[in-house]
Amino acid sequence: MKTNGTPPPDEPPLAAALRACADGLYPAEAAAELLISHASWLCRDDFRDGYVDIGTSITDGITAMAAIDWPAAITALDEGGLPASGGERRVLRLAASLADGIPVDLRDAFTGMDTANADRAVRAMLHASGRRPQGTERPGNHGCTSMTIWPWTEDQRQR
Repeated sequence: MKTNGTPPPDEPPLAAALRACADGLYPAEAAAELLISHASWLCRDDFRDGYVDIGTSITDGITAMAAIDWPAAITALDEGGLPASGGERRVLRLAASLADGIPVDLRDAFTGMDTANADRAVRAMLHASGRRPQGTERPGNHGCTSMTIWPWTEDQRQR
């Protein structure tokens, strides 16, 4: 984040407000960072308008805060009211599970997940458990760090 409060140009909408609301709660922080790094959900008006509550911190009266209505979002996802690709569905379900304890089938969530989302999901799980692995900044990753869990060879990446 820039120190003047202006988010970087590639930061998805509401990222700072989600981080502020989740601050100090590892599972909530992990869920917020998973959505921020994925970027798709936070750029969608239907998601932001229907499932994100925006307010101001009661402690300082200035800091923007944003909280996601996870049960409503997952219900809409399940009932077809929130159309999404397979990857978007997986990420939202994992984030909802971390943030609000909504059950997720891990076999379904991780089967077919691309490398970038798998890295993000594993990083979120580690963060939720209190482990913050060292990662490297990747341009275009919305200011979030990312890591590769296993050292992939070029041959393995192509499979």
